[in-house]
Amino acid sequence: MKVLILYYSMYGNNFIMAQAVAEGVTEEGGEPMLRTVPELIPAEVIERDERLKKAKDMQKDVPIATQDDLIACDGLILGSPTRFGNMCAQMRNFWDLTSQIWLKGQLIGKPAGLFTSTASIHGGQETTLISMMFTLIHHGMIIVGVPYSVEELLTTERGGTPYGASAVVGAMADQLPTEVDLKIGRILGKRVTEITGKLKG
Repeated sequence: MKVLILYYSMYGNNFIMAQAVAEGVTEEGGEPMLRTVPELIPAEVIERDERLKKAKDMQKDVPIATQDDLIACDGLILGSPTRFGNMCAQMRNFWDLTSQIWLKGQLIGKPAGLFTSTASIHGGQETTLISMMFTLIHHGMIIVGVPYSVEELLTTERGGTPYGASAVVGAMADQLPTEVDLKIGRILGKRVTEITGKLKG
């Protein structure tokens, strides 16, 4: 049972979240397929920025996603940092190229969850998750959230929403996801995998 964890991370925080999500997939008996979307930032810009270079080096072993990964997966967990309340351009660009998959209905009925990271508590966590949700609904996917049986949703002071896992990482993206953020990410991974198994079974 393959669960594609498709994400973008500029400074590494969403990558850390993606790893937590992958742990949850594994714990539930699934096979996590960790993939990142193609970069749009010019290589020379990355080369001049030490933080960008460090984040890219951190993710150097993560394969670049292809549309075949979408077709091959049984379930999907999508992660993007917020860009003014929306998913980032890299993620948007990837999905804008999936019209043939949409025309063939190749994602219809597959479950999908979501995660994000933002600069501040009210910096677009829920709108970013919902912006990704729109695209998945158009593809006929079944959205999987985080239920309020997860007690941390009621006590968290930073990340975590019923729409998906999230983290607050600061305006300079220099604050790591908290243990609560990562726990909710693992729970999301387990939940999507569990529902994927039920739908396949």
